[in-house]
Amino acid sequence: MAEATYEVLGIGNAIVDVLARTDERFLAEESLAKGSMRLIGADEAERIYGRLGPATESSGGSAANTIAGIASMGGRAAFIGKVADDQLGRIFAHDMTAIGVSFTTPPLADGAPTARCLILVTPDGERTMNTYLGAAQDLHPADIDETLVGSAAITFLEGYLWDPPLAKEAFRKAAAAAHRAGRKVALTLSDSFCVDRYRGEFLDLIRSKAIDIVLANAHELRSLYETSSLEAGLAALRQDATLAAVTNSVEGSFVVSAAGIEQVAATPVERVVDATGAGDLYAAGFLLGVARGWPLARAAALGSFAAAEVISHMGARPAERLQDLARGGGYAL
Repeated sequence: MAEATYEVLGIGNAIVDVLARTDERFLAEESLAKGSMRLIGADEAERIYGRLGPATESSGGSAANTIAGIASMGGRAAFIGKVADDQLGRIFAHDMTAIGVSFTTPPLADGAPTARCLILVTPDGERTMNTYLGAAQDLHPADIDETLVGSAAITFLEGYLWDPPLAKEAFRKAAAAAHRAGRKVALTLSDSFCVDRYRGEFLDLIRSKAIDIVLANAHELRSLYETSSLEAGLAALRQDATLAAVTNSVEGSFVVSAAGIEQVAATPVERVVDATGAGDLYAAGFLLGVARGWPLARAAALGSFAAAEVISHMGARPAERLQDLARGGGYAL
């Protein structure tokens, strides 16, 4: 097999994040479930945005954040996602290419505007997301470059792609192309509410080996197997998945494979400022480590290192180049 041009190719919703601090009262007034992600329409997006205080805007999207993290660690990365030919779309494209990510998906010329996610951050650092998908929903199978997919060691897909029907088709096309090329496919479950909507389909993807690597947090795992027990969920996942990594906040993460279940400690942080992007950046470190053939526990530790950096400040992407910080943390990237 030819050497991979890219270590990880991400495919997901291309979104501009709007981050604002808020409080529990605001969530209650809007009937928002703390820590969740929900899809909203254009009108509701405008209404909630109008109620927010000062906010910051930055390129985001779950898989896009992961790919940005990989690039920040010096990894070879590419991204497929749909933006509109508008100001936010151009900002997104510039942000991706500026950090060294290959992003060549043609923008949507007519139709919905570029997607945006209103991220409400409460004082405890928890984030509640309200997402207007806009142009991101117009990701079509035709946008999947099979040659590009075949040139990536790992193709990384986000569970949120399962919402729009055409994006779901694109998801399946990419996974099939990766396997035809002898490459690996990874899936993040994205959100426990997403898992609730598509539990059966996600389980089928994992059990049929359409997915080689599963990434999830403890909430998503318990939702997947409809259990209150993390241990039971991990045991079931070991039966179903080839390889998985499950994060559990300050308790660290679990690497699940045929060899067993191994817990890896979290990287300590002085204070959690904003949990947005923690899972995305963990995925970045873990997938980069796997793509480079590292021992799984070391790959998980790199994931925790990357997650620790992103939760120490506002925003879902690294504030400093992770490749430079990693040297001090004992990682030669």
